[in-house]
Amino acid sequence: MGKIIAKNVVERKSGFLYYVDGKGNVCEAKMARGGKKKKKVAKKKVAKKVVKKKKKK
Repeated sequence: MGKIIAKNVVERKSGFLYYVDGKGNVCEAKMARGGKKKKKVAKKKVAKKVVKKKKKK
Protein backbone atom coordinates (compact mmCIF):
# COMPACT_ATOMS: atom_id res chain seq x y z
CA MET A 1 0.00 0.00 0.00
CA GLY A 2 1.25 3.50 -0.78
CA LYS A 3 1.80 6.41 1.56
CA ILE A 4 -0.06 9.72 1.50
CA ILE A 5 2.62 12.35 0.90
CA ALA A 6 0.49 15.49 0.65
CA LYS A 7 -3.24 16.13 0.66
CA ASN A 8 -5.24 18.48 -1.60
CA VAL A 9 -2.38 19.11 -4.02
CA VAL A 10 -4.31 18.05 -7.11
CA GLU A 11 -7.95 18.85 -7.87
CA ARG A 12 -9.49 15.43 -8.27
CA LYS A 13 -12.28 14.60 -10.69
CA SER A 14 -14.75 11.83 -9.99
CA GLY A 15 -14.22 8.75 -12.15
CA PHE A 16 -10.44 9.21 -12.42
CA LEU A 17 -7.59 7.40 -10.70
CA TYR A 18 -4.50 9.37 -9.67
CA TYR A 19 -1.03 7.89 -9.22
CA VAL A 20 2.63 8.86 -9.23
CA ASP A 21 4.57 7.36 -12.14
CA GLY A 22 8.21 6.25 -12.18
CA LYS A 23 9.49 9.77 -12.96
CA GLY A 24 7.60 11.30 -10.03
CA ASN A 25 4.81 12.91 -12.08
CA VAL A 26 1.21 12.77 -10.92
CA CYS A 27 -0.90 11.05 -13.56
CA GLU A 28 -4.62 10.57 -13.96
CA ALA A 29 -6.36 7.67 -15.66
CA LYS A 30 -10.04 7.06 -16.26
CA MET A 31 -11.26 4.29 -13.98
CA ALA A 32 -12.51 1.16 -15.67
CA ARG A 33 -16.10 0.28 -14.92
CA GLY A 34 -17.76 -3.07 -15.28
CA GLY A 35 -19.68 -3.49 -18.51
CA LYS A 36 -23.45 -3.64 -18.37
CA LYS A 37 -25.09 -6.81 -19.58
CA LYS A 38 -27.16 -6.39 -22.70
CA LYS A 39 -30.76 -7.54 -22.68
CA LYS A 40 -31.53 -10.43 -24.98
CA VAL A 41 -33.67 -9.30 -27.88
CA ALA A 42 -35.84 -11.84 -29.62
CA LYS A 43 -34.97 -12.07 -33.30
CA LYS A 44 -37.87 -11.26 -35.55
CA LYS A 45 -38.41 -13.44 -38.57
CA VAL A 46 -39.14 -11.48 -41.69
CA ALA A 47 -41.41 -13.08 -44.24
CA LYS A 48 -39.79 -13.32 -47.63
CA LYS A 49 -41.58 -11.54 -50.42
CA VAL A 50 -42.62 -13.81 -53.24
CA VAL A 51 -42.07 -12.22 -56.61
CA LYS A 52 -44.27 -13.64 -59.36
CA LYS A 53 -42.71 -13.58 -62.76
CA LYS A 54 -44.85 -12.85 -65.78
CA LYS A 55 -44.87 -15.55 -68.40
CA LYS A 56 -43.74 -14.54 -71.86
CA LYS A 57 -46.26 -15.29 -74.60
